[in-house]
Amino acid sequence: MRENRVRTICQNGGAVINGWLGIPSSYSAELMCHAGFDSMTIDMQHGAMNYDVAFPMLQAISTTDVTPLTRVPWNEPGIIGKVLDAGSYGIICPMVNSRAESEALVRACKYPPLGSRSNGPNRARLYGGADYGTAANDTVLALAMIETAEAMQNLDDILSTPGLDGVYVGPADLSISLKNSMPPDPMGAQAMEAIQKVAEACHRHGVIAGIHCMSAQHTVDMIGLGYQFVTLQSDAAFLGAQANAMVAEVRGSEAKASPKMY
Repeated sequence: MRENRVRTICQNGGAVINGWLGIPSSYSAELMCHAGFDSMTIDMQHGAMNYDVAFPMLQAISTTDVTPLTRVPWNEPGIIGKVLDAGSYGIICPMVNSRAESEALVRACKYPPLGSRSNGPNRARLYGGADYGTAANDTVLALAMIETAEAMQNLDDILSTPGLDGVYVGPADLSISLKNSMPPDPMGAQAMEAIQKVAEACHRHGVIAGIHCMSAQHTVDMIGLGYQFVTLQSDAAFLGAQANAMVAEVRGSEAKASPKMY
C-alpha cells in the first residue's frame, strides 16, 4: 500500500507541515500541494465544500506525493467511510469530548476486527494499491480534535483509546470553551496552558500531537512544544493576506507617486 507520509515522518521523530483547504477547488488544492507541504487536509466542516467537490480535490492532491487527509463535518460513520473510500489517508474529527466518542471515531475508520468500517474502497484502492483492504488499518490515520473543556477533562481517557493515532487541537474553539465566552483567544494564557498539557499528554501516551497554527512563528513555536503535526494557516488565509498586502503596497506607491507633467 502507498506510504502514509504523516505516519512515517512522525515515527521518525520529525514534524509534519500540513496544509489546509477551505476553498472548494481541485485547482487550488493542486496549487497548494506544490508549495512544499507534507500533507494536505480538506476541511469539510468549516470549508466551503461537500463530498462532490472533495472527491476531485483528493484526485488533485494525488498528482503529488502530498498525503491527503480530511476533516469531516462530524463524528458520523457515513461521511467518514465515504471520504476514506474516496482516497483520504486520514480523518480529523471535530469535537471529540469523551472516550466513547473517540472509540466511535476509531470504529468508523477501521475495518473489522478493529472497527466496523464497511468494505467498498472504490477510489482508495486505485490510490492506495491492490492490498488496500488488508493494509488500510495500519495506514489510515484517526485523529480526534481536542477543542473543549470537557475534552481536556477526559484527555487521558481519549488518548488511551486503542487504535487512535493522535489528536488535533482546535485552539480557537478550545479557548472559547475554556472561558465559556466569545471571542476566541487562542494565544491567551488559559489556552496556551491547555495546549502545552495536550502536547505533554500525547508524549506520555505515544500518540501524535497536532494543532492548527495562525502564523509561521506560531507553527515553529508549537513544534518546539512537541507538536509533530502542525497546520500552517489555510488556502483562504494565504489568498486573503497576499491580496491585502499587494493591494496596500500598490495604493501606498500610488499615493507617493508624483503626477507627470507634460
